Amino acid sequence: MGGTRPQPVPLAPGFVGGLVHYRGDVLTTVSLRQLLDLPPGEGIQDMLVVESAGACFGLLVDSVGEVLMVSSADFEANPATVNERRRMLFAGACKLKDELMVMLDPDRLEPMRLARTA
Repeated sequence: MGGTRPQPVPLAPGFVGGLVHYRGDVLTTVSLRQLLDLPPGEGIQDMLVVESAGACFGLLVDSVGEVLMVSSADFEANPATVNERRRMLFAGACKLKDELMVMLDPDRLEPMRLARTA
């Protein structure tokens, strides 16, 4: 969903980006910038809706470039040099032709799970 403007939630943990209406429901959004200790972004953010068996939430991102299918053969576990906080969020990385793509683990980004580890 492009152009998302979440409504703030007073007294919520810092990683909560706010609440948004989505298909008749209210979703909690998670700010990826906040989780990665990055400064606030400029302008409106995009939102990826993450649906799993246990939860549905929004993930606020700067932008969405493309959706890729990657081979499990190109997957690498997190290197030891990744700090503990980011290791908790990253599933690992995939080697692409000319770059490395960090893979997030959606289950680790679920708001209730994050609240337990915060």
